[in-house]
Amino acid sequence: MTPRIAVLGCGYWGANHIRTLKALGALHAVSDANAARAEGFASEHDCLAIAPDTLFDHAEVDAIVLALPPQFHAEYAVRAVEAGKDVLVEKPIALTVASAEKAVAAAHAAGRVLMVGHVLRFHPAFERLKALIDAGELGAVGYIHSHRLGLGKFHTENDALWDLAPHDLSMILAITGTAPVSVRGEGAALLDNLSDFAHLHMRFPGGLRSHLFTSRLNPYRERRLTVVGEKAMAVFDDVEPWERKLAVYRHAVWQDSGQWAFTTNEPSYVPVEPGMPLTRELEHFIACVRERAQPRTTGEEAINVLKILTAGTILHD
Repeated sequence: MTPRIAVLGCGYWGANHIRTLKALGALHAVSDANAARAEGFASEHDCLAIAPDTLFDHAEVDAIVLALPPQFHAEYAVRAVEAGKDVLVEKPIALTVASAEKAVAAAHAAGRVLMVGHVLRFHPAFERLKALIDAGELGAVGYIHSHRLGLGKFHTENDALWDLAPHDLSMILAITGTAPVSVRGEGAALLDNLSDFAHLHMRFPGGLRSHLFTSRLNPYRERRLTVVGEKAMAVFDDVEPWERKLAVYRHAVWQDSGQWAFTTNEPSYVPVEPGMPLTRELEHFIACVRERAQPRTTGEEAINVLKILTAGTILHD
């Protein structure tokens, strides 16, 4: 049976969840502190509008998607699981590690599914990249770097690091399979006291290194994840069209008479079946709720993302 899902938070990203769940036949209700906004979505999508205060006790709601300002995520995730609801909570799961750990512990205690919205883990190009790495096509991975740049959005609570980096950190952690042993952050604030530019430098067990660059004051869009292996390099570029989103470069580097030499090769583009990451994410959540399975993007992974963000946070006067 398809679970009956409610979306709490009818803002920009919540609206995307509402439309997608409606298309998947799983949308049961919407909820928002702005009752008129919720009623508008309910009328448009032929579902219930339920006040936030009564949503968690609503018997016909099986699961809740939380698409709220992040300072409310952990509190409402705890309320949801303690009320017997499964939860998909948008990123970041919380603003402190302690709050995230409380939400994850509550979900375990209640036996409920808690999934975190690291949506790019469900991007077909990333899934294909991960499969190539796991199959040894790139050889041992030694370096990963990601760039997520653009103009806006500007939040009063979240800087460029906390707003943009969780996507890439989730992908990096999926590739490495472990948390970093050291994190160093650098940033710059131009508009106010929140970083508009942020760099993270990470070192992982075994010597793997990674850096991440995010910006909300960049004149062009860049959405690129690069993985450097012993045998080949791969680039997931989400700005490119589908036929060029995943490229593999089989460059060669060697030593000749004490000098480094190299040859370059044109990239080979890996076929990727187009698909909407949010649709695939919500299909996965529905399957986890129905089958009582552990989600791909767990609360434990989200805690590791928060620990990195916290370690790399830059404070400005």
